[in-house]
Amino acid sequence: MRGSQRSVAERALSGVLRFIFRQIYHRFAWTYDSVALGVSLGRWYDWTYAVLPFVTGPRILEIGHGTGRLFSRLSRAHRLVVGLDGSRQMAALARNRIRVPNHAPPMLVRGLAQYQPFNSGQFDCVVATFPTEFIFEPTTISEIHRVLEPGGRLLVLPVAWILGRTWMDRVAAWLFSVTRQVPPSPEQTIELRLLQPLRAAGFQADMQRLEVRASIVLLVLASKVSALPG
Repeated sequence: MRGSQRSVAERALSGVLRFIFRQIYHRFAWTYDSVALGVSLGRWYDWTYAVLPFVTGPRILEIGHGTGRLFSRLSRAHRLVVGLDGSRQMAALARNRIRVPNHAPPMLVRGLAQYQPFNSGQFDCVVATFPTEFIFEPTTISEIHRVLEPGGRLLVLPVAWILGRTWMDRVAAWLFSVTRQVPPSPEQTIELRLLQPLRAAGFQADMQRLEVRASIVLLVLASKVSALPG
């Protein structure tokens, strides 16, 4: 009985927190950096930047650019970087962050990953860090496959979890677990929900565990190796 009550309470808390996080990404986007850094105990952007050594090619698409921190770093290292995000508020924050005097404004496009307004084969690499459920949708995978050139790379950083043993680390780890930011058996979940669909869609896909500041980051690496089936 107690286990059942706890399960109900955790589901309710998860639903409330997920609603709050959605509001933070849109209506209260100006709080996003502070919240992300707070719940991760300052690790959030160290986790995000873990993708940088794996980004290849001159033409990069970041899906879900958020406040523009990763986009800014990508722009320094690659010839063409385009950002795609559905949040008008995030786009405004990112433009302000990335604005450089005497330079063209950043190429930020408002739109959905499931319906990308880009030409086929336009990008060498697509990057998505901590995406929401859209990353698992077949239409998203199909669109990413379409906009990548043959041999192009997809990098998805879907989840990270804290291993630290301080009481603050344990609280943060519990919060991530309750809100399903870290699913049960994360590697098995990502294998079933993302790696297998990617392979079926014409990608060679695998994942790596990266150690970052007393935590583990999962990174999915996929390469476009064949035409989309069907």
